Amino acid sequence: MKCSVVIRCYNEGRHIGRLLEGILQQGLKDLEIVAVDSGSTDDTLAVLARYPVKVVRLEPGTFTFGRACNVGCRVARGEFVVFASAHTYPVYGDWLERLLAPFEDERVALVYGKQRGNGRTKYSEHQVFAKWFGDESQPRQTTPFCNNANAAVRRSVWESQPYDETLTGLEDIEWARRAQSVGHQVAYAAGAEVIHSHDETWAGIRNRYQREAVAYSRIFPQERFRFIDFLRLFLGNALNDCYHALHERRLFGNTWGVFGFRLMQFWGTYRGFSRRGELDEALKRRFFYPNGWSHRPRPEEARAREQRRVIYSDGVSHEI
Repeated sequence: MKCSVVIRCYNEGRHIGRLLEGILQQGLKDLEIVAVDSGSTDDTLAVLARYPVKVVRLEPGTFTFGRACNVGCRVARGEFVVFASAHTYPVYGDWLERLLAPFEDERVALVYGKQRGNGRTKYSEHQVFAKWFGDESQPRQTTPFCNNANAAVRRSVWESQPYDETLTGLEDIEWARRAQSVGHQVAYAAGAEVIHSHDETWAGIRNRYQREAVAYSRIFPQERFRFIDFLRLFLGNALNDCYHALHERRLFGNTWGVFGFRLMQFWGTYRGFSRRGELDEALKRRFFYPNGWSHRPRPEEARAREQRRVIYSDGVSHEI
């Protein structure tokens, strides 16, 4: 089997059907779908029952992101294991093909793809996606940055180094870092695009970034995030977002949302850091720094791929 798609889910009944529909419309058919459910109490399991999915149960009290990845990988039979967040869905019918293409280089252990928001995504999160997931692919990335909401790993490498099950998040970056340390490569496939539908409360945003900062400080124990860093990055990113929103004629109605998101993002980050030391410059810029002041036009390739869009049962390919 070419690949296994592993979906970690908990109460994702609103979203997971759309992802499954998009997977089944992929040009790559040599695949299986594995859902690792952590005790859903909504209709997630009922939705999964309507699709050809192998469901694995994980006790809620034992859940960590790394443990769910390991459980899915153990069940998976594919040469490559694709991880997809339950609240993502592919834009194009060649998503899987493009995500797996860099594995032609046997040194590549992990590939991650582009993420974009939809109509419910907060403006600042659109900016985060644009910063983290650019329009240019990187076949040999120098940092361990990646994201398991849209990624794939070579199963043989996972067998020699499973995910860390003790981390509160960023298990993907920790895994990539170990893989790179023994000579494997990390690649970014910009053409493997998904829509990532985050619809969180302000407290949810703060908690997400706090949880990830706790993990970040464990993975990189020399790092620190001081109060002055919180103030500088909160204000710098919020003002940068407002500049872009003004240029796009979207400032009205988004201003308070921009300041709210960036406040929760960096306050959560500040709360999550518990150790002192120097911050890795390359990853710091990827995670925290604003997007810059130039505006990038849409690539010609994206316009040429319109005919490959996945058309969902509601008649909408995606919402931007």
